[in-house]
Parts: sequence; structure tokens; C-alpha cells
Amino acid sequence: MMTKKINQENNFYYMTCALIGLLVSSSLVEVMPSGILEYALEGVIGVTFLICILSLRFDHRWKRFMQVLALCWVIASVLRLVLGIQEIDLLVLLIMFAFFWGTFKSISRQILFTGSVDGNKVVGSVALFLLIGLMWTIAYLLIMEFAPNSFTGMGPLPWGENFSQMAYFSFVTLTTLGYGDISPISSFSQVVVYMEAIAGVFYMAIVVASLVSSNQGKKHG
Repeated sequence: MMTKKINQENNFYYMTCALIGLLVSSSLVEVMPSGILEYALEGVIGVTFLICILSLRFDHRWKRFMQVLALCWVIASVLRLVLGIQEIDLLVLLIMFAFFWGTFKSISRQILFTGSVDGNKVVGSVALFLLIGLMWTIAYLLIMEFAPNSFTGMGPLPWGENFSQMAYFSFVTLTTLGYGDISPISSFSQVVVYMEAIAGVFYMAIVVASLVSSNQGKKHG
């Protein structure tokens, strides 16, 4: 039923809702016991991946790549849960980063500086912004896998338990709010943080330029 409903005129609405749902759900599942939290969060992530794949199936260049990544993520997650090998966390996070990056690239090709502006494209630009924040969230979690004390206000917990807090910090940085309750203390983490702040500023400029360019092209057409 979902496949029939999602089309090229509304696919970014579904994707944006899925990404928002992931962020909201990750904060809600934190109240669950630690053992259940892992399953709940990975279930939410799995649903998000599925909706992203269905929404991007019109981009045949990226569709198969995304499907392979999603399958690898499922296999890695199952192996970690069954075998209890915590080192697989690194692989899971890397796959998630690659999936969000692939999704970002696919949406960018479809909405930036191409065609006329419509509601779906505007919502797609919101999805791009959310994906930037999520990619940096994964980057921060990867940093903490190697150096757990890279951030103040964060404990050396499994990535699933830190996901919501890191997503909060990522979007606070992306929007340059900088509350200061979580801060980078290692040199490398500081570089990654200010690179995200720069990316957030430039993204807004690029999106505005893209929308203006597309709108002018529509008028001249």
C-alpha cells in the first residue's frame, strides 16, 4: 500500500516525516530499559531506512546502492545482537553514515538547481537539512567509539543510548545555537564540530540560491 501511495510528487513528504519520526522516537525510547532500548531504536532506524528506499526508488542510480546498504545494516545489527560483539558497532555506524550520505546525494540531485519549485522540493530541502544533522550525529558517535571522553556532558555509553543526546548536540551546532551543555574537548572533535557549523551556514545559502534560481527559470519558461 505504501509503495502505491509514494510517488515523485510526494516522496519527500514521506521521507521528511520518517526522519523527524526517527529523531522524536530516539528521544522517547531513552525511557525504556537498556536492553529494550537497543531493539526499539534499531527498529525505528530500520523503518526509516525502508521509507527512504521507497521514497528514492525513482532514482535508479542510488536505489540498488541503498538497498545493499540497508541489507548490510540488518546483517550487522543481527550479528551484534546475537553474538554480542561490540566491535560491530563501528560497522553499524559506518553503514548508517553511508546510507544517510547516499540519501543526501540522491535528494540533492533531484531538488537542487533542477526544475521548478514546488511543495515537494521545499520539503525535500528540509529532509536534506535533517540528513546533514544525522550524518554529523553518526560522526560524533564514531568519535566517541574511539575516544569516549571527547565531549563534556556525555558518558561512555553504547551508541544507541547516546544517539538522542548526540542528535540534539548536532542540530544545536548545525543551527549555531551553541547552548554549551555538551562541548567538544579534544582537538579532533572540535574540528568536526566547527565544520558542521560551517556546513549549516553554507547549506542555507545554497538552498536559497537553488530556490531562487529554479523560480527564475520557471518565470522565464
